[in-house]
Amino acid sequence: MEIDKAIRESDDIRLKTKYNNAIYVIQRALALYSVEEVAFSFNGGKDSTVLLHLLRAGYHLHKSGKNLSTEDSELTFPIRTIYFETQSTFHEINSFTYETASIYKLWMDISRLDFKSGLETLLKANPIRAIFLGVRIGDPTAVGQEQFSPSSPGWPPFMRVNPILDWSYRDIWAFLLTCKVQYCSLYDQGYTSIGSIHDTVPNALLCDSEEKYKPAYMLSDGRLERAGRVKKLTSQPLSAVSNGLNHDYSHSKSMFTASVIAVGDEILSGTIEDQIGFILCRKLHSISWSVSHIAVTRNDIDSIADEVERRKSTNDMVFIYGGVGPLPSDVTVAGVSKAFGVRMAPDEEFEEYLRHLIGERCTGDRNEMAQLPEGITELVHHEKLSVPLIKCKNVIILTAASVAELENEWDCFIDLMKSNGVLLTTEPLISKKLATTLPDVEIAQPLSEICRQFPDLYIGTYRKSRGGSIIITFEGNDKTRIGAAAEALCKKFHPEALSETE
Repeated sequence: MEIDKAIRESDDIRLKTKYNNAIYVIQRALALYSVEEVAFSFNGGKDSTVLLHLLRAGYHLHKSGKNLSTEDSELTFPIRTIYFETQSTFHEINSFTYETASIYKLWMDISRLDFKSGLETLLKANPIRAIFLGVRIGDPTAVGQEQFSPSSPGWPPFMRVNPILDWSYRDIWAFLLTCKVQYCSLYDQGYTSIGSIHDTVPNALLCDSEEKYKPAYMLSDGRLERAGRVKKLTSQPLSAVSNGLNHDYSHSKSMFTASVIAVGDEILSGTIEDQIGFILCRKLHSISWSVSHIAVTRNDIDSIADEVERRKSTNDMVFIYGGVGPLPSDVTVAGVSKAFGVRMAPDEEFEEYLRHLIGERCTGDRNEMAQLPEGITELVHHEKLSVPLIKCKNVIILTAASVAELENEWDCFIDLMKSNGVLLTTEPLISKKLATTLPDVEIAQPLSEICRQFPDLYIGTYRKSRGGSIIITFEGNDKTRIGAAAEALCKKFHPEALSETE
């Protein structure tokens, strides 16, 4: 068959892998259900066009049990094809759909009802048990779906079969161009994701200096595929690429709280000294965030999940670092996913970043480096970051492996928070330190009185060594209050008992 032949002769190893995996899903479905029990939902878009040709190849390979010759391409395609036609459908989509049905002799069921009502009517009249869908990770309806997923509660019962669930925008166009199959003409006019005539415009990123639109396959960054979808106005400013931060944090609070989690067996064994946690605590402290907890955990999914689950509900934000990458011990992202009770799934946007950074080495049968917690992940973009920060609700996954890398990630993080107004109420802390050689028992009671007198300040003590001086720290946002507290404590002792120190 021409599709199978084109893929086999291609030099695109990634495309071959995607194709083989999709064909396996199709053949598996055809082994589980008879042809009379399956259907294919076609909408004229690029994804369903790819799926149509995968189904043609998969069905004929299933029937023959081997690669087919060119002559076999004329075999019929008996899988029932469902098309939902509405008044808001583009004329070009309708024309392409009917033309495609004629060329490939599709067995068409045309419904002018909404999707759910149309399926209910169709399934009542026909013994359909499974429907092939062109759903991909990143689509609004893809959350929680697997390659085989039962229909949602409240819908007519059937098995959703998703052969291209893990395909990216690049994969779709690689297939269409490699196999040289016809697709809807709107994609040559700058449309990259087609919905209805009311919510779809050409993608502005494909508009050239002469205000002409380039074809959809020339969009270099697949994560911007849906930039041509018109969005309804909301209270938040919109942009083509969200930086992933929002106003989740109450401005009525005087101080935010954070937990810091380091992941690394090498830290626990004493093989290396963790400097990142120390610097991160200092950075958080400098913007008036209170670090409530710092922990080091093993490179183990369950250990990471337990720690994250405990901290995410009691802190405004959790910072976790270490164990991020392609190695067997790099399980931090999976641990975060488990803490939120969601699955890991390929993230097309993140995969595009990795592909631009390190090429095809980030891909494979499972695209493991591009798998992120599904449905809760936002990528935090900054021009100085080669790879965006990963934000899962209130958990920030840092990729820094050195202090210098942390400095860069932190500066970018702060820039993004400031641009979103999150830091408007968090003024930098003012501090003052006093040192004394007085015995602990002599200073304890007077210091307790000062703490009660100035409850709005943080007043703490520490020693650098057991025989060294006691350092008393006064911190807050009011310089006058800090000065008054320090002066009040000094007055309780002889003039030279306490001295200011750095």
